[in-house]
Amino acid sequence: MDLHSIEKRLYELCPFIKEVEVILCENSPFALIHPDFEALQKANIINIESELRWYGVELYNMEVQDNLKIRGYKILREQEISKHSEPDDELYKIIKKYLRSLSSKEELSFSSHLELDLGLDSLDYVELFVFIEKSFGLPIDESIFSKMMIVEDLYKYVKKNYKYVKRVDVDIKNIIKEPLNENLIHSPYMMCFYKTLLLPFFKLFFRLEVSGLENIPNFSCIIAPSHYSMLDGFLIESVLPYATLRDTFFLAYEAVFGTKLLRPISDHGQTLLIDADKNLKRSMQRATLPLKNGKNLVIFPEGARSRDGKLLEFRPFFAMLSEEYNVPVIPVVIDGSFEALPAGKIIPRPKKTTIKFLKPIYPDGLSYTEITKLTKEAIKKEQF
Repeated sequence: MDLHSIEKRLYELCPFIKEVEVILCENSPFALIHPDFEALQKANIINIESELRWYGVELYNMEVQDNLKIRGYKILREQEISKHSEPDDELYKIIKKYLRSLSSKEELSFSSHLELDLGLDSLDYVELFVFIEKSFGLPIDESIFSKMMIVEDLYKYVKKNYKYVKRVDVDIKNIIKEPLNENLIHSPYMMCFYKTLLLPFFKLFFRLEVSGLENIPNFSCIIAPSHYSMLDGFLIESVLPYATLRDTFFLAYEAVFGTKLLRPISDHGQTLLIDADKNLKRSMQRATLPLKNGKNLVIFPEGARSRDGKLLEFRPFFAMLSEEYNVPVIPVVIDGSFEALPAGKIIPRPKKTTIKFLKPIYPDGLSYTEITKLTKEAIKKEQF
């Protein structure tokens, strides 16, 4: 196995890899990755692990045979000890205490990286932005934040620009429920047209079968499918009953459905576009609009397509919405779409595809952590 050729290909695929060493671990390639933080900052990327994984490791894995796939990776950084000792002022104490409340990691130092060391994610970032704005009178966004993802840099920025110091506790659940000056764009006739056009084709080409539609209630709900292919959203759209489809909105990434090719479809397809590295707060608030208006929301709990046909970790945002708006989650199992159109392929293959809507999971008395777990377990149990 030529490990150097794997390294070379990773450099070619991902401009945000500064150094990479591929070693053998249990007879499979394992990548040790040093990110190019300067390039990441210039691109305003704040979800570093996702960027390196999906546009480096997973893109490579899509090109090669199973025995050459990278089975694991670790993101490394040279954690330089700060030349300055931790400040003893009230401002730093407030920032540090709040970061501890967000992170499950025990170690937090002046040189800690907010994502790679403390494990903060998009939900944490939104909460942190609002905390800084309310506690220090200092607005902050992703483009600014991408330049200061080290605790020391964040502190120095706040220290230099703050208007006042007044610790204000914030809650992500309250943030996403804030009023948003935006209305849903309804396209019921186009949605029905898409369904009428797609369903016969999918039934013929993919021998599509669907079951469990009786589990979809006639009131607001969250439809949470497994995600293996670009086809999945279109498959769900094609099988929903007309009455349900007219009141259903889809959450999708702008990087995919905001392109010239797909933008016309998303603009007239009751689709809410979100960006993982830009306008996070607004993106999350937009996702609440269907539920606030008594409509349905289709959201993929994994947050990304599986590149190997296996379930990814479920992100809890959908469960948080279920809990806050008291709407049930309908887990959905999609089988066959990965074989029909795996990531990286353009032309679908005629593989049999099945869709199964499972029994609703009601949020009554459940935490969003429990809702997330139950949804994943339900899908995993019913996978074909």
